[in-house]
Amino acid sequence: MTEQDVAPLSLEAFLPYKLNRVAELVSRRFAVIYKDHAGLTRPEWRTLATLGQYGTLTAKSIGAHSSMHKTKVSRAVQSLEDRKWLARMTDEHDRRVEHLTLTKEGARNYRNLAKLAHEFEMGLKDILGEESFEDLNNGLAAVEDQLGTEIFL
Repeated sequence: MTEQDVAPLSLEAFLPYKLNRVAELVSRRFAVIYKDHAGLTRPEWRTLATLGQYGTLTAKSIGAHSSMHKTKVSRAVQSLEDRKWLARMTDEHDRRVEHLTLTKEGARNYRNLAKLAHEFEMGLKDILGEESFEDLNNGLAAVEDQLGTEIFL
C-alpha cells in the first residue's frame, strides 16, 4: 500500500476523536451543575468525589484515580482545605506523605453533589434509553479492559 492509497481520515468518524469529544461535552454539561451548586472547578470536583467514594487517600492516589496531574490535585486539595471540606494528616511513618480525608462539611457537600450526579446520569440514561445506556457502559468497560488502565482502585 502506497501513501497515495491511504484513504483520507474523517476525524469526526474516528472513534478516539468521538470518544474525546463526547467525554468533553458530557463533562462540560455536568460541570455547570457542580459549579452552580458548589462553586467547584473540575479538579476540585474530581478530588472531592474521589475522597467521597474511597475515603482517606494521598494526593498521588487521587491523581492516579482521576487522571489529573499532581499540580492540579495540589491546587484542588488546597482549595478544598481552604473551604474546610478536607483535612490533611501527616503519615506517622513518612512525614513527606499526607493522608487526605473529607471533613463533616466536605462529606455533606459530597453527598449533595453525588445526588445531583446520579440525577445527571439518569438524564443521560433517559436520552439513550436503558438498552443503549447499558451497551455504552459495557462497550466503554471493554475498551478500558483491553487497553489497560492506570486508575487506582
